[in-house]
Order: sequence, then structure tokens, then C-alpha cells
Amino acid sequence: MRQWVVDARQGSGEAFSQLMVHFRGMAYAVSYEMLKDIHLAEDAVQEAFVEAFLNLNKLNDPSAFPGWFKTIVVRQCQRIRRGMHSSALPLSDAMQLSHVMTDVADIAEQREASRILEQTVQALSPKLRLPVQLFYYYGYSLQEISDYLGTPVQTLKKRLYDARHKLRGALPVANLASLFHYLHEEGEHMLHIVNGDSVGNMLKQGIVQGDVLVWREIYSCGPLFEDLTGPGERACRSQFLQAKLGVPASEYIENCEEQERKLGEFSKYNEVILWFEHDLFDQSMLSYLLHWFNRQKLRNTKLSLLCIGEFPGIERFHGLGQLSPAQLKTLSGTWRTIGQPEFKLGSELWQAYSSPDPMRLAGLLEKKEAELKASGLTFAYDAFKAHLSRLPSVGNGLGIVEQTTLQAVREGVNTPLELFRQVTDMLHILGMGDWEYWKYLRAMVEGDRPLLIIENAEPGWDFRQAREFLNRLVSLSGWGEQMLEGTADRVALQGIDEWFGGLHLQGYDVPWRWDSSTGKLTAKPM
Repeated sequence: MRQWVVDARQGSGEAFSQLMVHFRGMAYAVSYEMLKDIHLAEDAVQEAFVEAFLNLNKLNDPSAFPGWFKTIVVRQCQRIRRGMHSSALPLSDAMQLSHVMTDVADIAEQREASRILEQTVQALSPKLRLPVQLFYYYGYSLQEISDYLGTPVQTLKKRLYDARHKLRGALPVANLASLFHYLHEEGEHMLHIVNGDSVGNMLKQGIVQGDVLVWREIYSCGPLFEDLTGPGERACRSQFLQAKLGVPASEYIENCEEQERKLGEFSKYNEVILWFEHDLFDQSMLSYLLHWFNRQKLRNTKLSLLCIGEFPGIERFHGLGQLSPAQLKTLSGTWRTIGQPEFKLGSELWQAYSSPDPMRLAGLLEKKEAELKASGLTFAYDAFKAHLSRLPSVGNGLGIVEQTTLQAVREGVNTPLELFRQVTDMLHILGMGDWEYWKYLRAMVEGDRPLLIIENAEPGWDFRQAREFLNRLVSLSGWGEQMLEGTADRVALQGIDEWFGGLHLQGYDVPWRWDSSTGKLTAKPM
């Protein structure tokens, strides 16, 4: 957000448009709270944006924009209120006019529920009512509401808790978020896109309304291209996944075609909700989908995002699959609407991630760190930075996964199962599953200069087929010891044939290295 303000002050119309998209909902909520008329509230918001644009150079601290803009909105409302003589159109009635429904019973049921909800919310005190509207109606985060209203996050949490308590006493529902969403977002006309079958299956058990599409891909592993739908690109990827992960090529291609067909039908839904997590596995998938949607004409379809990196009561949060159906249900309706800023950023991330030039991604992260963290793509920076750390290091040629694995063995972890648990826990930002980790482990035990030794391992063996593989003993080889001491280089010793997004590294000398001391990618002199 801060960068948008800086760019807008320098004359960027696109940056100011991003500010308008981001703050319109908040401005409208405050305006309607003061004016009680949808048309006057829209006028106030429009006038406030014009005034903000004309006076942006007077704002000394860009980070103060939310509170500064709110002051302008309030002032515009006060001007309008001094001269208003028109009759007000209730917000609930306006919502009813915005939808065409053919079933009389449905109309009556929704109108009554909406009337009760609106009356109950309006009966709240102003200090409770506005946070409820911003959080539930418009989907803003607590931090965003805090910046805009100038109210501490902890205070907002207490006010939302008090509001929910009062609303539960008046409304016969257990999940307020779901009720808000049902009444104002037409939940039955939704498509939910998730990253795993376990989460998808739980959502289908009545947690959400609408259809659920499980997106089955592993963009954190294997060859990537900006366009993955071409026959050559798809064949390259399918053959890699079959050889390295055991995913049948024909099955992979068939699944891709089917999920792309379903995605292509998005326009029949009023809203598409993306359910994702903080790690590279999810963030790479999210960037792909945003890149795809960025090239579509959404027309009347709204895109929303639910993206989390933690959950109350779970100390080590790895993903939505850890949650119970009851816990997942508490997330229903808490997603936020995203728009052109997120589409553009997601598309840029995907293009850089799938590029054969890793400096493109490194440069993008450096240039747009603040913009990413201020947008709906809060977790993208850390996830894609972690991706770069998987490249061979400056010191010994080991990527972060291999380095962490060898250190764990040196410290006493001595079975594949325990290695998987500890390494994926330490590197949860990568979101590695078992198949992906076995690929790394297998590369470390193969060849005539292995870094690890697993008891009774045979050349070319398949970890998935080996009997009692998970509990076999693992130990460091002499080469592995040298790697940890920094006296040998993994690439020079073993060679490499690996994909990192769109980058394919091959041979015994590679042009790119990761420097963990500076957190930057470096070009190795050739």
C-alpha cells in the first residue's frame, strides 16, 4: 500500500487506481454509516477520491494514507449531510434490487433473513457496527481495518467478539460468517478452488455452498513454462513427474485437461474463492491461477481469496489439511475480494517463477517486496524467496533441502521417516509432501559418490517399493561429511540435473548460486 501512495504521488494513475480498488469498500462502509443512503454514500466516496488525488502531495508520510483518507471521507459526508433532503434507500433494499430471483419462496425467505440481519446489525452501537460491516460484509483484514479506523487490532478483536455475542443472542445461527456470506454473496453460485483432496472433501460436506474444484498439481517440483497447456510443455512435465515422482504420465495429462475444462467454466459462477496457504507449494499454485485469471474477462464473476499461515491453537501450522471440519467452517465467509492489483502481481510472479532466468524472480521480489506484503498476496515474498534458497549454495553446492537433511543426519536423525518429519517441519515454508522429499533423498543416495548411505539400498531402487524403507538406517558418507565441512562442492562432485521452476540446471558447473549470508542469488563466473 505504501508503495502505491509513493507511486501515485509521482503521477502514476495505475497506482492511484490500485488505492481506489483497495479502499473503496472501507470508504463506502464509513459513508453509508453516516449517510444511510447508498447513492449519497457513493457520491461521498467518489468526491473523497477526487479530493485525495488532488491533495496527495500534501501527505508527508505515505504509511499514514488510510487514516488521512478516512478523514477526507468523513469530511465529504459531513458536507453532504448538511445539504441532504432526499429520502434514504435502505442498504438491505438495495441489495434486494441487485439480484433477480425467480422463486417466490426463496425471495421471501432471503428478504426476511436479510431484514432480520440488517436490523440486528443496525441495533449495534456504532463502535461495534462498523468493524462488523468491514470485516464480514467487505472481507477486510483486522490490520487493514486498524490502519483505516486508527483503532488497535486487539481492540477490534474485542469489539468483534462483543458484536458476535450480541448477534448470536438475536439470530438463530451458529456461524455468523456463513450467514453474512449466504445473504450477501449468493453462496449457492460459488466455485471453491482448493489444493488438496482432504480439504476438498471436507468442504463438500456442507461446510461451504457451491462447487469445489481440487487443483491437483505440484508447481514446486519439475519443469515449468509460462504456458503449460502446449503439447510439448505438457509432455516434458508429465515425463519428469513420472520418472521422479511415479505419477503416471497419461493420468497426469488427463487430470490437467479435466481440471482446466472445469476452470474454463468459471463464468457460470457469481464468485470464485481460492483457498490457499503460506508455503511455496500453495503460493506457486496461487500465482499460476492468478496468471490464468489475469488473461480472462471476468465480467460478472468476482474473485476472492482466503490465504492463511496460522490457525488459533495450532502451534506448527502446515496447512488447511490439519484442520477439522469444525475448524474449517470457522473460515467460511472470511475471504476477501481481490482485483486487478493481485491479478497483475500473481501473473508477474508466475512469469518470473517459470522463467529460465532466476534473476527475473530475484529482481521482482526485491523490487516489489513492500507491494506484495501490502496486497492480498502477503505470503508470496517469503515463499518464493525460499524457492531461490533451493538452488546450489555458494559454499558447498547444497540447496536448503539437502543442507538441512545432512545436518539432521549428523545430529542423530537416522531413518527416512524421521528425516521427512524433521526436514519438512523445519522447512514448512516449502510445503513439501512425501513424494517430493523422497526425490531429494534419492538423489543424495544415488551415484558412485553418494552423500548419504541407507542400509541395504540397491542401485536404482524405488523408495516407494522398498520393504520397510521408512525405518531403515541412514548415515552420512565421507562425501556428505566433506559437504558439511565446506571442503567439497556438491555440483562439482556429483553433477546436477534438476529443475527449479523454469530454470534447468545441468552438469558439473552451473551459472547460478544462492548466497545464504546475503539472502541473494549470485551469478557464478564462468
